[in-house]
Amino acid sequence: MDFLTDLYAQKVAQGDLTPDSAQKAALPEFDRIHDGLSQTARKGWFRRAPEPPRGLYLWGGVGRGKSMLMDLFVQTVPVPARRVHFHAFMQEIHAGMHAARERGVEDALAPVAKSVSDDVRLLAFDEMQITDITDAMIVGRLFEALFEAGVVVITTSNRPPDDLYKDGLNRQLFLPFIDLLKQRMVVHEMDSPTDYRQDRLSGSRTYFSPLGPETRTQMAALWDDLTDGQPAHVLTLHVNKREVEIPAFHNGVARASFYDLCGKPLGPADYLALAGAARVLVLENIPQLGRSNFNEAKRFVTLIDALYEAKVRLICSAAAEPEYLYLEGEGSFEFERTASRLREMQSDGWGQD
Repeated sequence: MDFLTDLYAQKVAQGDLTPDSAQKAALPEFDRIHDGLSQTARKGWFRRAPEPPRGLYLWGGVGRGKSMLMDLFVQTVPVPARRVHFHAFMQEIHAGMHAARERGVEDALAPVAKSVSDDVRLLAFDEMQITDITDAMIVGRLFEALFEAGVVVITTSNRPPDDLYKDGLNRQLFLPFIDLLKQRMVVHEMDSPTDYRQDRLSGSRTYFSPLGPETRTQMAALWDDLTDGQPAHVLTLHVNKREVEIPAFHNGVARASFYDLCGKPLGPADYLALAGAARVLVLENIPQLGRSNFNEAKRFVTLIDALYEAKVRLICSAAAEPEYLYLEGEGSFEFERTASRLREMQSDGWGQD
C-alpha cells in the first residue's frame, strides 16, 4: 500500500491540501521507506531482520511543503519514530555529551548516540543545516553510529548536501559526512514554483505600529498561523564558543523581542547565525531609537543588514513607522538605509528566491 500517496490524495480530496506536482513526485520515496520499515517491524523470532531502507534527504526552497510531507509521513510509520528540528536535536546531543563528560566518560558521544538509537527506528529532522564548527565535527560520527544501529534518517533542508557547511572552517574534515549522507540516503530535490509560507503572508501586514494591545494581538495571531499553533522551543545558537538564545523557535520561524537581540552585547556573527537558522523572524517591541539607546540602535542596524542579505522574512512591531524610528542623534542619517530596507522587506513576495 502506498501509505503517504493515499493519505496525500485523501487530504487533497478533503480540501486540506492543494495538489502540487513537486510534492507528489516526492511521495514514492516516503512510500518506499514506509514499506521497508514495515518489513523490519514484521521480522520473526528466527528470521534475520532485513536491511533498513535508505533514508531520504529532501531539499528545496523554503515554504515548498517539505516539512508538511515529513510530518504526514511520521504519522503513518509502524516503528518508534521521532520528529525534531535539527538545531534542537544538536542542542540535545551537546547537553548529553556534557553530562557524559561530567561522569568521566572518555568517548562522550558513544552513550548519547546509543541512547538515541535505543529509542527510535526512524529519526525525522527538519531543516538540516550546519553553521557551527562544533556541530560539523560531531555530526559525522553521530550519523555513522545511528546508521550502524539501523536507524533510518529523513531530513529536510533548504540546500543540497554538497552545500552543507559551505565555506566553513576546516570544511575538508566535514566532506566524509557529505559522502555518508549520499550513500545512506536518497537525495531528492523538491522543486516547486510555489512558496506556501510566502503565500501565508501574502497580503498580510508584516510591520505593526504603534505598540499597544492591538499590535500585540495581531503579532500573536501571525505567530500562531506560522507555527500552526504548535509549541515552540528555545533555540540555542553556538557562535564562537558562546551560546546565543532565541526565546522561541518552531519550523524555521523565530520569535524574539528587540531587547533579546539588540539589548544584549551581540554582534554580526550572532545575527548571521540567526539568519542562517531562521527563514522568518517575528521581532517585537522595537522602541523609538536615538541618543538614549545608541548602542542598541547600532545593533539593530547590523541585525537588519544580516536579515536583509540572507533574505529572511521579517515581521515586526515598532513604536513608529521605519522613517520615524530614528529622528535625532548620531547615526540618524545612516539609519535612512535601514528604514529603506525595512520598507523593502515589507513588500509582498520579498525574500523569494
